[in-house]
Amino acid sequence: MPAAAPVRHRAARVAALIIVALTLSVGLAPAGPTVAAPPARQVAVTDDPEGGTAALRAALEEASKGFLDAKQALAESVQRQQQLTAQLKTAKAEQAERTERVEQIAGQAYRTGPLRTASVLLDNTSPADFLDRVATLEATVANENRAIDELQQTQKKIAQDTRAVEAEIIEQRKQEALMAKRKQQAEKALTVANEQASAAAAAAAAAAAAATNTTQNSARADPAPRNPDGSWPAESCSVNDPTPADGCITPRTLHALNEAKAAGFTRYVSCYRPGNSGEHPKGRACDFAAQQDGFGGDATGDDRTYGNNLAAFLVDNADQLAVLYVIWYRQIWLPSSGWKSYSGAAGDPSSDHTNHVHLSVY
Repeated sequence: MPAAAPVRHRAARVAALIIVALTLSVGLAPAGPTVAAPPARQVAVTDDPEGGTAALRAALEEASKGFLDAKQALAESVQRQQQLTAQLKTAKAEQAERTERVEQIAGQAYRTGPLRTASVLLDNTSPADFLDRVATLEATVANENRAIDELQQTQKKIAQDTRAVEAEIIEQRKQEALMAKRKQQAEKALTVANEQASAAAAAAAAAAAAATNTTQNSARADPAPRNPDGSWPAESCSVNDPTPADGCITPRTLHALNEAKAAGFTRYVSCYRPGNSGEHPKGRACDFAAQQDGFGGDATGDDRTYGNNLAAFLVDNADQLAVLYVIWYRQIWLPSSGWKSYSGAAGDPSSDHTNHVHLSVY
């Protein structure tokens, strides 16, 4: 096959000419806008820019929602107990009055006796007078019977209210135990995740905790709408996301976003993000950049202070905004546990949350 060699040489020369042409075309192409590449990061467990793992975020969401549900149930039980206690107090006061009345009736009956009743009926001057006295006597007996019946009903109500108060106390102990369980669940999930962090990250987290807790006094947010019983209504990703993320968020997320802006936190924000785990795809989370124009490197100076104050605002208004958790500068705040260490899996500003404050709502 001697002809094969020239064919291979011609193919090699054609390939070389194509490569040269492509190189020249790239070099002569008009220059476009330069887009800075995102900082390189080593993905240890997940490729989610939120940091941590999908399992961790699911555990935190479940634990925080369970804690808030139990907290609401506890508040409702305490309110019911207060109402029942007031009813019980009223019933006992009525019992004292009605007991005294029945005792007076019994004493009167003892003093007059059945002969006195007969003499009342017989001592009359006419049939009409007799009938009037019979009617009067019947009314007296009916009144006495009603007094006794009212006393018995009051005693029954006292017994019912007492049992109801005892049931509410049992319910409160149940909800307190559930809150403690949810708190332990969240802290256990964080402990397992943070065991993977280095000693340097732990030291940085401790420093971040001190900085996070040193903030100015926060503004008060208007509360998000609740159900009549005080619980949070179920919401879907149903309103347009006004941030550049261009997706959907829940009405409660929009409320939290607007309240943060009204409090002066107006820097870059991004909420909806498809394709990841956690609350972003559900429209229940927002990332608030610490820098003015977007997510850069580690926040320092005024940017760090901005993040500290924003995190404090969200935490101080957790009940009004239905906060599930807040993450900022290697720290996570949970309604059950307060601030705890949080280390991103990748170790970059995004997963460590050193360039933005993450908010998740119920």
